[in-house]
Amino acid sequence: MRNEGRNNNDLIPKHGGYRKLKSFQVAQLVYDVTVRFCELYINKRSRTHDQMVQAARSGVQNIAEGSQASGTSKKFEIKLTNVARASLEELKLDYEDFLRQRGLPEFEPGHPVLKRFKARRCKTLDDVRSWVEEEKNTDGHRLTRTATDTRTNTDRRNLSVSVSDSPCESVDTSALAANAALSLLNLCCYFLDRQIAAQVKDFENEGGFTERLYKVRTARRRNQ
Repeated sequence: MRNEGRNNNDLIPKHGGYRKLKSFQVAQLVYDVTVRFCELYINKRSRTHDQMVQAARSGVQNIAEGSQASGTSKKFEIKLTNVARASLEELKLDYEDFLRQRGLPEFEPGHPVLKRFKARRCKTLDDVRSWVEEEKNTDGHRLTRTATDTRTNTDRRNLSVSVSDSPCESVDTSALAANAALSLLNLCCYFLDRQIAAQVKDFENEGGFTERLYKVRTARRRNQ
């Protein structure tokens, strides 16, 4: 009986545990940020709204499904992790398009605003929202009104911000949120690239379910 238990463990190794993966945690935050971003800045009736939300969701779901499937199929795990990576790359393009089409800045990785964002190490949507609010009110920033006192709530959210480090640069709230999302996406894609490389290496070294099944059967025949 002990041999059978040990063989079974060899056949289906530990799997799942995706909630502890850095890639999953960041992807989940990206999903939350994207849902909120689309509610505020993307027409709910547009295809872009649905596509951005679905791409963000696909990143989260495929990381989880791939982790869970790894117990019986390394190939499937690699495939799903790649799907997650591709979905998030698509989402990156949507955020980049949003900024470019509206003439808003996309910050370089070393930009002071992004440095402050990265230093916050945001874990939740509320963390990101708090950062945006603080960024608008940081000493040296100047809020410039783009509408009259009869502005709507949406107009108030879209007040522009001049960054002290770049005094000629005007940044509105949507640009801050989009750049924060892009920063998180770059981080998540970095984690996924490393994750995929590790999965491929494991598959090359250890094989998949078929190879493990053959070893277990061979060992059982020898014991008999």
